[in-house]
This record gives sequence, structure tokens and C-alpha cells, in this order.
Amino acid sequence: METLNEEVEEYSWREVVLPSLIPVVPEPELERETGERRRGRDIIIAIDHGPNSKHALDWALVHLCRLADTLHLVHAVSNVDHQLVYESSQELMEKLAVEAFKVALVRTKARIVHGDAGKAICKEADRLKPAAVVMGTRGRGLIQSVLQGSVSEYCFHNCKSAPVIIVPGKDAGDESLI
Repeated sequence: METLNEEVEEYSWREVVLPSLIPVVPEPELERETGERRRGRDIIIAIDHGPNSKHALDWALVHLCRLADTLHLVHAVSNVDHQLVYESSQELMEKLAVEAFKVALVRTKARIVHGDAGKAICKEADRLKPAAVVMGTRGRGLIQSVLQGSVSEYCFHNCKSAPVIIVPGKDAGDESLI
């Protein structure tokens, strides 16, 4: 009998400290609110610097988020230790966290993870066990996505911890949700 030696991929990440000007959202005070509605859900939003991930965030804020929920913004990069990459990602996360609070009054946590985007998002989903993973598409055609691969397709097939919601790009419908 032969044993397989699987490579254990190192998993590294950096938390993003979000601005303190975002107030802490109090727990809902309604007595009839119990369980998931009272304590809120964790929702992962896959973020990059493109317009389609911003559109997916806007969609989630309008259609999915409730007051007690916590958004986990996840951005996969090739090197978490590179200061310029970290600073530009931190700036993006801060801007999106402020917008999420203004629009839906939700808490936001942000994490920049190292590695392949699809694998990193699935690992975060395994860690958090969220209610959903929301991501945008790059808008590539069928042939191009089959040949080059697709992060959303990878997550759809490999993320076993949560349902994956793939939001089509702006050109497919809503011009501006917010």
C-alpha cells in the first residue's frame, strides 16, 4: 500500500485595522429577535481592486445584509509582507468598511490573505463558517474562463462550508445599486 504525501500549503494573512470612526453597532434590543437574527451572521465578501467586486459588495449590502451581521472583507494578494500592497489594500478596505456602515449599519472586519485567491477564500470560509460567500465575476466569456480558470468557479466547486453567491457584473443588470 502506498501513502500519499500531500503538500501542506502555508497559510498567512494580515488583519486590517479599520478606522475607529466607525462606531460599534449595538446588539438588537428586541426581545422577539432570537438566534441568528439576534446575534447576526458572518458574511464573506471577496474583494479586489476591480469594479465587479465593488458591485458584489453593493449587491450584498442591498439584498443580503441585516443590522446585526458582520461582513468579512477578504482580499487575496501574492505577498502580504509587501508594504505597498498592504497599504493600498488597507486603504480599499477602510473605504469599503465606511460605506458598508453608512449603507447597512453592519460591522466589518477585513483580512488580507496570501496565496491563490480561490484557495484563500475557501480557507477563510472553512475558518469562519459564514452564512454566505459573495463574490463578483471578471466578466470573461465561457471559453476564456475555462482556459484560464476562474476564481468564482473554483470557489463555487470547492467551498464546502458555505453557499457561494456569484454576482454578475454591472453590464448584466443593475447599473448602480447604491
